[in-house]
Amino acid sequence: MAKKMTLAAVLFLTGTVVSAILYRKTAYGLLLSLAITFGTASYHLIMRLLVGLAFQAGMRNRAELGRRWYQVGKREMALYEALRVKQWKRRMPTYESALFDPRLHTWGEIAQAMCQAELIHETIVVLSFLPIIEGVRFGAYPVFIVTSVLAAGYDLMFVVMQRYNRRRIMTLLARKGPSLIPRAPRGEAGAAEK
Repeated sequence: MAKKMTLAAVLFLTGTVVSAILYRKTAYGLLLSLAITFGTASYHLIMRLLVGLAFQAGMRNRAELGRRWYQVGKREMALYEALRVKQWKRRMPTYESALFDPRLHTWGEIAQAMCQAELIHETIVVLSFLPIIEGVRFGAYPVFIVTSVLAAGYDLMFVVMQRYNRRRIMTLLARKGPSLIPRAPRGEAGAAEK
């Protein structure tokens, strides 16, 4: 998935540059629409890649699992049950599936990777709305609003999925014994999460 996302980002960025250059030379309106479309798509892809890299550099898939932000309550789980997360979560793509493979990692390590993934997607949700600002310049507010809302909604699905799965893993770890729940070493994830 990582290679596909990177390739797509490069292709959309190339499409942005080419269509923008052609628009400047010809002033043909369709080329401007293409430049805006390619530009918006490349922003969303590149932003996702950069946010993921930034969190990986800061957290390295380590999180303080006891932090309140990561806790999932019974009411929240009831909402996820109502949303039928269990039925659709398997159809969602995974950027790096090895991080969530119990044959390669302990359940505690997987829970920490889920915390990082959740933070990445929450940050992406917020940054998905930045392209709306370009509506001032191009006057195409509906396009920027619709793409931003759809992109944010898509990433919210990943936040929900991470929280739903992590609650189940934390319950499993608690049954096996609290000593199995890892704590991020001070100075690593602790500093990155503040």
